[in-house]
Order: sequence, then structure tokens, then C-alpha cells
Amino acid sequence: MLKMGYGSYVLRRLLYTIPIIFGISVLIFALTRILPGDPVKLALGPDATPEMIAHARRIWNLDKPLYVQYVVFMVGFFTGDWGVSLRTYNNVLVDLARFAPATYELTAAAVMFSTLVGIPIGIVAAMHKDKWQDHGSRILSIGGVSMPLFWTGIMLQLLIASYFRLLPIGGRIGDDITRPIHITGFYLLDSLFTGNWKAFWSSAQHIILPAFVLSFPSLANISRLVRSAMIDQRSKDHVILQIANGMPRRLIVYKYMLKNSMASVLTMIALMFAYSLGSVALVEMVFFWPGMGTYLVQGIYFKDFNAIMSVVILVGIIIVTANFMVDLLYGYLDPRIRYGEER
Repeated sequence: MLKMGYGSYVLRRLLYTIPIIFGISVLIFALTRILPGDPVKLALGPDATPEMIAHARRIWNLDKPLYVQYVVFMVGFFTGDWGVSLRTYNNVLVDLARFAPATYELTAAAVMFSTLVGIPIGIVAAMHKDKWQDHGSRILSIGGVSMPLFWTGIMLQLLIASYFRLLPIGGRIGDDITRPIHITGFYLLDSLFTGNWKAFWSSAQHIILPAFVLSFPSLANISRLVRSAMIDQRSKDHVILQIANGMPRRLIVYKYMLKNSMASVLTMIALMFAYSLGSVALVEMVFFWPGMGTYLVQGIYFKDFNAIMSVVILVGIIIVTANFMVDLLYGYLDPRIRYGEER
């Protein structure tokens, strides 16, 4: 077995990310070009003349060969010029600066909810293995990973928002509420910072349903992982010895079993934010949430090349980066991983 240092391990993992990002960009570029419809005609409207269409193609580089269009876009992407949206006529980077905070706030709330609820459910299921609590957590886990997000969202809208009228059916804040002053772009934080309690309460009410729906798969995965890790820790010799010595149950569960189980759990939590971004579009469309997912779907309707590619590549980079950071953490905590890559 050939050992290699941590720096070499980091470099190797970093090099692995390059072809992944390249593959994502090539794939989404090809998909945007085979979508039906003429984006220039959609952008200019039915009254556009052939001269106007030809001029727009030259301005937007759509008259260039495909490989040139790809190179121009990628160079612009990594230098801060993400192109003009064919729908809003703004620079896509400017549009995303306006839509991204809503998506990040929703995703952060979903990850927080899945963590705060999923860990206790996993602990209870592990401590009551093969009892009704454990069976209930299994049903929850199966439902979380199998039910489509859009279906779950629509059902909750019908039941909680429409029938019982407990929460708003959609949107980010009430129409009659003054938006908080922009500081972070997160309505909950901005309203707290500025003391706008009406905006805070309205934002909190509006985010509950979409955050819960988005968190459902993550909650199921976290609870399953915690349960499995806790059951594995329960069979360890040191835990059996502590139980035999009469150590308090709560101390054993939280100080030894849960603490030793958290490495894999924290890894999954770190990945949940990135992976939730990949499915946030469905939730945003169902709940009329004005974020990147909605912006992406509207871009697909208009065949907005720059908007589609920018959003997908950005999300892809976030996911790849999250995996990269987790790999680095694993390699740092367990040298066997980086030493075992070469033999």
C-alpha cells in the first residue's frame, strides 16, 4: 500500500471534481439546444421582423457555432458575465442575486427542520427497536423517500391551507405586509434585524409548509441513519459494559451512543442542503415561492439558454463542492481513506 499525504489526497479529490463540472455543463448545454421552439422569437414576440431577429441572434451569440457558444458562455460564467436572460433582459447574475436568497432561506429552513426532527425520531426508534415507535419511524422513512414532493405539497395545501386554513397556501410573505429592509435577503433574518415583527410572523407562516415538504426526504434519511448508527453503537463492548455497571441510561444514550454516531449523521446533514437545492424547483412551483427553482422553470418555458445553464451549473457546483468538502473531512478524520486510494 502506497501512502500519500493529505495534500496529495486533497489535490486528487479536487481533480475529480473538474470532469464532473465539465460533464454537467456540456450536458445542460446540449439539452438547452434541443428544446423545441425558437428562443429569439419567444423573447422578441410575434411582431418581431426578420431583421430584428437576426440582430438579436448576433448580439446574443446565437449565430455562432455551438462549440463557440459553449466556450463563450463558460468563459463568461467564470468571469462574472452570465449572459442576458432572454425573458427578463437582465444579466442572469443580477436575476439570481434577487431570487437566490429565497431559495437558500427555504433550503436552510428545510435542513434545520429535518435535523431537529429526524435525529430525535432516529434515537427513539433505536431505543425501542422492533416496537411500535420503530415501526412508525420505518413508515415515515418509507413515505419520505417514496412520495413525490409535488404530491405531498399539494395534499398539504388542500388539507392544512385550504380546508383547515391554518397556514397560507403559498407565497413568501403576505400581500398586505411590508417587506423587510434588504440586508441578507432572508426575510426571517431581515425582519428580525429591523424589528419588523409583522413581516417576521408572516414570513414564518409562509415558510412552514414548503420547508416541511422539502425536508421530508432528508428527515426520512437522517432518522434512518441515526437509528442504524445508534443500534450499531448499542452493541459495542464499552456500551454494554456501561449498561452492566448501572450508568444512567440518558448519559449512555446521549454522551456515548449519539456522540459516536454523529460523524456519519453530520456528513449527511452537510449534503442535505446541496441535494435539497436539486429538488427545490418542484416545491417552489407548488407553493409559488419566488426562488431559483421558479426562475429555472420559467426559463425552461421561454427556452432561456443563459438562465437554464446558469442555474443548473450553479446548483451542480454547490453539490459537487459539498461532496468535495465531505471527502476532505472524511480523509482528515480517517487517514485509512486517503491511504487506501493508492496501492
